[in-house]
This record gives sequence, C-alpha cells and structure tokens, in this order.
Amino acid sequence: MVFVPRRPGVGFFRESTATVHPARARKLRAAVFKLLTASIFHTVQKVHVLLKKEELDSQRLEDKVVIVLDILFATSSIVAALAHGAKAVIATPDGSAALEESKKHAAGSFILSGELHANTLPGFVHPTPQRLLAQGLQGRTLIYCTTNGTVALMKARGAGDVYAAALLNARATVEHIGLHHPHNTVLLVCSGSADNFNLEDFYGAGYFVSLFRQRLVDPDFSDAALAAELLHDQSEGLQVLRRSRVGRMMLARGLDDEVAFAARESCYPVVVCLKDQILRSVGVSGPAHTSATLPE
Repeated sequence: MVFVPRRPGVGFFRESTATVHPARARKLRAAVFKLLTASIFHTVQKVHVLLKKEELDSQRLEDKVVIVLDILFATSSIVAALAHGAKAVIATPDGSAALEESKKHAAGSFILSGELHANTLPGFVHPTPQRLLAQGLQGRTLIYCTTNGTVALMKARGAGDVYAAALLNARATVEHIGLHHPHNTVLLVCSGSADNFNLEDFYGAGYFVSLFRQRLVDPDFSDAALAAELLHDQSEGLQVLRRSRVGRMMLARGLDDEVAFAARESCYPVVVCLKDQILRSVGVSGPAHTSATLPE
C-alpha cells in the first residue's frame, strides 16, 4: 500500500491495482476522504454560552464567531423577515437612531419597527415576527430597534463574524458555521433583559449546543453550554417559552401565537450575518424542516 497525494494537503490511500479490485480501491478512497472532511469541516475549538449581552463587555472578540439570540423576539423577527424576502434588516440601538436611519430611505421602501421595554414605539410597526410579516416585507428594508436584541448585536460587532439566529434557523446556522468557521471559538450570546438572565434565550442556546454536538467530532463545551443543552434536551420548547418571564408577559398581552411561532425549530434554512449595522441572508443550508405559515 502506498500513500498517493491527490492535491496539496489532502491524500488518498491507494493499493496496487495489481492486487486490489477497482471497486475496493474506490471504497478505500471514499472512506479516507470521509475521515479527512470530518477533520476539516467538523471541528470547532470551543462552544461557550454567555448568559446575557452585558458579558460581551469582558470578552476578546476579534477571532471569535458570535451568535446572538433573542428568542422573544428580536432575532426571531429578523430571521423571519429575511426568510420571507426582506431586502435587509438594519439594526439600530433605539428609536431615535431608527428614525434617523429611516431618513436615508425612500418612502415605501422600508418598514420601521421597534419597541422599548416591550412597548411598541409610537409610529412604529409591532416588532413581533408574524405582525411584521403581515406588513409585506418582500423587497423592502426593515429598520429595527429593540431594548435588548439589537443592542446585543451592536455589542457583538467587534467579533470576527456575527450572526443573528433563533430557534427558527438554528440548524442552518450551525451547518454554515461548521463549514465556514471550523476552528473558531463560538460564543452563543443570550441577549437577556436589561442585565438579567432570560430563560427562553438560554433554552435557545441549548438547542444550538445540541446541534453542535451532532455536527462536531470532538466538541469542547463550557459548563454554561452543557447546562443549556440539558435544559433543551429535557424540556418541551413551547412550554419553556410560555413559562419564561417574557413569555408570560406576551401571553398576558394576547400574543401566544407569536410565542408559538418563535418556538418552532429549524423551519427556515436562512443564515443571517451582520456586517456593520446591516443584517442580510448569506445563503441557505438545505431545505426547511417544517413550514412556517403567515398570519391570516
């Protein structure tokens, strides 16, 4: 048996054709290629969960991949908007910044949406996923501000790569990161609420950790990541979201349909990347696993 390089850095085992049937040789090469690609594409150095966005302040972000989660509802709304054809989402830290940004866009080309402390801002569209989709986002820009989610995205801008994600597009995001950032430390950032821990974001982080475990050959998870995974794997998602503080608030406001929408797992194949303040879909990763219907 000899080791025959096929291209720089990658080789295949090939036995002498005098002694090995061609079909067996092909199987051997396929097996070695599978091992090589597993090593190349399925390795992430570490996966860690930050319990609230304020923990980003103490992190060195330059060489890290950050996934920002605000399950109820900022990142769920962002993912849904782009999955349903929004041109882009411009994340702003507050209503004043959103209004200033809107002056740069032609009338009718954008939707202005946002909240402060869970109250929709005057003159803004309600910021939950289905209410936004009902506005007709196809080909339009969403200018968006929230108390926690968009602020978390702004805080993460120092990272090498920043993604906005939710339960809705978790699998696509994990697959994308496995392919494009195979050696970078991943920080799953729970946005939280005003320096407080949010259960629904932690549950969402657990789903990502569970998917990374399936994707990686030898994952290195922090204790926070393992705790989040345990919560996800031993709980029913919709019940967790409904029982969380924000979930209870949304139910009291008659928004159980929005909570149920945000609880869907991997129904959109979009991957949402932040560059400067602009969020865009950077591609898809296979077909959606479930359907996501628009409100009537």
